[in-house]
Amino acid sequence: MADVTAATHSTLFPPAPDSADAVLDGLDPEQREVATALHGPVCVLAGAGTGKTRAITHRIAYGVRAGILPPTSVLAVTFTNRAAGEMRGRLRQLGASGVQARTFHSAALRQLQYFWPKAVGGGLPRIVDRKIQLVADAAAACRIRLDRGELRDVTGEIEWSKVTQTVPGDYAAAAAKAGREAPRDPAEIAQLYAVYEDLKRNRAVIDFEDVLLLTVGILQDRHDIAEQVRSQYQHFVVDEYQDVSPLQQRLLELWLGDRDSLCVVGDASQTIYSFTGATPDHLLDFRTRHPGATVVKLVRDYRSTPQVVHLANGLLSQARGRAADHRLELISQREPGPEPVYAEYTDEPAEAEGAARRLRDLIASGVPAAEIAVLFRTNAQSEIYEQALADAGVPYQLRGAERFFDRPEVRKAGVALRGAARFGGNDSLLDDAVDLPSQVRAVLSGEGWTSEPPAGSGAVRERWESLAALVHLAQDFAAARPGATLSDLVAELDERAGAQHAPTVQGVTLASLHSAKGLEWDVVFLVGVAEGMMPITYAKTDDQIEEERRLLYVGVTRAREHLSVSWALSRSPGGRLNRRPSRFLDGLRPGSVATAGRTGAGGAGGIERGAGSSGGSAVRRRARTPARCRVCGRSLTDAGEMKLMRCEDCPSDMDEGLYERLREWRAVQAQRSGQPAFCVFTDKTLMAIAETVPEDEGELARIPGVGVRKFKRYGAHVLAICAGQEVDVDQQED
Repeated sequence: MADVTAATHSTLFPPAPDSADAVLDGLDPEQREVATALHGPVCVLAGAGTGKTRAITHRIAYGVRAGILPPTSVLAVTFTNRAAGEMRGRLRQLGASGVQARTFHSAALRQLQYFWPKAVGGGLPRIVDRKIQLVADAAAACRIRLDRGELRDVTGEIEWSKVTQTVPGDYAAAAAKAGREAPRDPAEIAQLYAVYEDLKRNRAVIDFEDVLLLTVGILQDRHDIAEQVRSQYQHFVVDEYQDVSPLQQRLLELWLGDRDSLCVVGDASQTIYSFTGATPDHLLDFRTRHPGATVVKLVRDYRSTPQVVHLANGLLSQARGRAADHRLELISQREPGPEPVYAEYTDEPAEAEGAARRLRDLIASGVPAAEIAVLFRTNAQSEIYEQALADAGVPYQLRGAERFFDRPEVRKAGVALRGAARFGGNDSLLDDAVDLPSQVRAVLSGEGWTSEPPAGSGAVRERWESLAALVHLAQDFAAARPGATLSDLVAELDERAGAQHAPTVQGVTLASLHSAKGLEWDVVFLVGVAEGMMPITYAKTDDQIEEERRLLYVGVTRAREHLSVSWALSRSPGGRLNRRPSRFLDGLRPGSVATAGRTGAGGAGGIERGAGSSGGSAVRRRARTPARCRVCGRSLTDAGEMKLMRCEDCPSDMDEGLYERLREWRAVQAQRSGQPAFCVFTDKTLMAIAETVPEDEGELARIPGVGVRKFKRYGAHVLAICAGQEVDVDQQED
């Protein structure tokens, strides 16, 4: 329902720091490095929950407050209005007003509107409201019949073509190269795309993607305009850099010119929008394009408990591909919490009802409804959960509708509060109101707010939730600023509306995994985590499967403390029980066996300075990469587990016969040397050898517990036994 800023546990209205140095207070070493790296290119690889927004907003604020970055020369860009609004709100709280924080499209549109009369002449063409209608008109002109689903899919192909800078004539080849499954014959889509562009020109309209394309065109063709933009903006920050499209990257390059004052932030393991043209390649290639860059890795997870982080790391431990090679191993900074809960149901309605019951119990136990989310793979799954929650009397909100401050009831409430602030002395409604919260409750009671929520769900309940969010905001505002007046609150609301910094709406959040990115809750229910839905049926290629894995990773890392993962064996009651849990959970959920794991990771936190940075020569300061279970990927700390290179309770693939032969050989060696058997090799080391079955000296030497001395003394015998050969212990070298 809402574009709502995720609730946080920090003070809602903190005072601005009193100095530049005070801006750095409370940052961890890596975050502080980001905040003080104000010169040259900077790349921040930030894992989920590691405080990336905190790091980059404090970087901007520190630069502004220290007089290094003029606020009007900074442009911070991200991908959603919500994220841009949150960034503006944080910068305002840090005393860094005047910085532009916008989406790529918003920044481009502002420049396009300003320079269009000079570059082209006349007014900017109208931006079309409903692109899908134009696609339908193009199909009619081509005499191609498209149903509603095909219309949506063809529209998506046109959008992808434009953000990847693919013209109609090149669509078929580009789609094949990218491995896209075209919803129609590629030649038909190319024809529809061409006619769609013709219709736009004939009707003098442009679409969302044209905003970027036209801005790029003007900056490329008009050097005088490009220089004017570059003289305005000299320092750039790009959030969620793993999601940039080729077109957005081109625009960024034109904004930059030949300068290098650029800070990018991203996480390749959270790349979940490749179907729209997003690619992590720009993030992963940043050091290649900018050899002198400072690279900072944020891996301290302040959001989630060790149990949630363990599952998240385990998911990525089995990943493949380039993004997986650069994954970050998160390290939870929180106290231990409950283990994730795994639940299996016979059918989807039973799964929804089971979730609703547990949600109702959680709320009854004191968990705020706004701190709970139900996340699913597709929006079509929402309806069954809406019904189940309504039946259980659980309040909920849907993400994806209009933004909070654009809702009619919020706009009317703002008008009423503004009027009360101006003429409140003559308003009998306020006669008995003794403080700011009671004044707001009195005013909003005339707009439909009541102390108790209305029964059921639907539009009436949604309107009440919006007004209740304003009531809660007034209470927090008054608590943070004693003596604040209604006029002060109205001014705060105006600033928040401008920043799209919405208050939290009370109610369990229902959202798709894609729309949940960037948000967090105390309690997260991941539902429908079954084969065919996760990964989705149409994910066929390795790249598509890996993106589905990353999508589940994003879902897991939304949870602060409680995480529930569920699936149904059948779609409907009485159906065949032929579904199975997602393959991504293999080896992670109890009773399952892992698929082949990975070794190594790009995960340790730390700082890597470029050759041209203020840090002098290129030096790496990083934690030692932890040993990982080769089955489930969990970090290992127990010495015995580290010898086995797997968790004690993970399944073993040990050669039992080899293990017994090694034990017999060890007994003879121990007897000859007059030592206990474990002084030759411990049981764990023998098990590791029997599981690995080394074929050469290198493989044997890499097994923990086989030191240099033991390798020289026993190596030839052990390799011979592993090869199935008989050994003569009398030929042992001392």
